[in-house]
Amino acid sequence: MRVGCHGLRVFMLTVPLRPIDSGGCTKSLHSCRVSHEYLHHSDTAQGFINSLLKGNRVAKDRSNIRHFAEFLAVRMLLAFLQAMSLSLGYALARGLAWLAYHVDKRHRKVADDNLKIAYPHWTAQQRDTLIRWVYTHFCMMIIEMTHLPRLLHVHNWRKFMDMRNGKDVVAALISGRPVMVVTGHLGNWELAGYALAMFGFRSYAVARPLDNPLLDGLLKRFRKKTGQELLNKNGDANRMADLLNQGGILCTLADQDAGPNGLFVPFFGKPASTHKAVALLALHHEALVVVAGTYRTGNGLKYIIDIETVIDTKTLNNDPNAVRTLTEQYTAAWERLVAKAPEQYLWLHRRWKHEPRVRQRARRAA
Repeated sequence: MRVGCHGLRVFMLTVPLRPIDSGGCTKSLHSCRVSHEYLHHSDTAQGFINSLLKGNRVAKDRSNIRHFAEFLAVRMLLAFLQAMSLSLGYALARGLAWLAYHVDKRHRKVADDNLKIAYPHWTAQQRDTLIRWVYTHFCMMIIEMTHLPRLLHVHNWRKFMDMRNGKDVVAALISGRPVMVVTGHLGNWELAGYALAMFGFRSYAVARPLDNPLLDGLLKRFRKKTGQELLNKNGDANRMADLLNQGGILCTLADQDAGPNGLFVPFFGKPASTHKAVALLALHHEALVVVAGTYRTGNGLKYIIDIETVIDTKTLNNDPNAVRTLTEQYTAAWERLVAKAPEQYLWLHRRWKHEPRVRQRARRAA
């Protein structure tokens, strides 16, 4: 049957299809309207399906081209950064930080809001000065990571880093028990994983895969060269469990907002949504939880790996609120680390993005 639709000639096509079962609900599809470009006699339906498949292939090809272009750009940038000296790289980093500070107004505002919570007594000038340093530090960190594999090795590590409470972490690593290293976006967190491998301890890091599979592969190869393998935070739960069952070392960044369903524990005096998985894994496997941070102590490539505390989860076996207790303990330890070098913390992330539902309801009622 021919009908008119906005001046276009369309057809009503009746296609016999088998019922579609969707969660126990059975429906029959009797007809669909499509433009006359796809309808040609008896092979109409097949032509329409083929056109859709062709469109999907085109979209996939475009995605692959974009991924390759991004990968090529990153590879060229890495080659460029590795070719220059570290001192020249630092000069470039300071220039990039100045540019990022002035262009990235959104994250600059996020950082200012976070600092108002963490340091309510600071003036606007103090907050602004620290935010500038945050951009500078992270641009310098990017430069350092491109040079790290060639600069740092087991014979000269003391030239670039020191360790605080090193005996505590060594005792945990050689105890034969599973170890979870809890850290966050402070200083150069990648350096800690690199140091573990350099000293002969194989570790695994939990992270979300990059959207670009080529860049994700590049990152995984870099991590593997530095002695650390990546586990998918959303798809490698069984591997994490097996690793801890075997007494392995699992590293995780535990300082990001966990959404409305996270566990809210104090961070700089305000409840912050925190992931429960860290505590659940550690308690289930009776792991030792090492809370550590790696922050800069000089103007260049000089860091301290600071072991703030080692928590034995066996001491919480009789605690009915063990998940909350452990989460509060490692978050409090992490807060102490951030306070030692606040200019090197990623305040650009909305750490207090979500609030407890009770507080939200109270605000709405007011």
